[in-house]
Amino acid sequence: MKKASLPYWPVVSRTLAAIVGGYAVTYCFTAALARLLPLDRFDATLVASLVSFIIYLAFILWVFATHSLRRVAASLLIIPPLALIGFWPQLLERLG
Repeated sequence: MKKASLPYWPVVSRTLAAIVGGYAVTYCFTAALARLLPLDRFDATLVASLVSFIIYLAFILWVFATHSLRRVAASLLIIPPLALIGFWPQLLERLG
């Protein structure tokens, strides 16, 4: 198909990246932040959860503000390191 026949593709791809990718980034960021904050477990979880709303909103706005979809795709590469930081103890518990 010609590129002109799919004028909605950039909007659809940015919307999917904002919703699905933003959720994944926010989920992993919240887990990592809760693990790294030097607070009690309850307080760290509460602070990380409150910050997650700002992170999700900022990611959605950034996805639609940036010019390059490649930059959006590259930004999703932060998910594995954040997931590793946030979920490392659970991973070790299941493996060992």
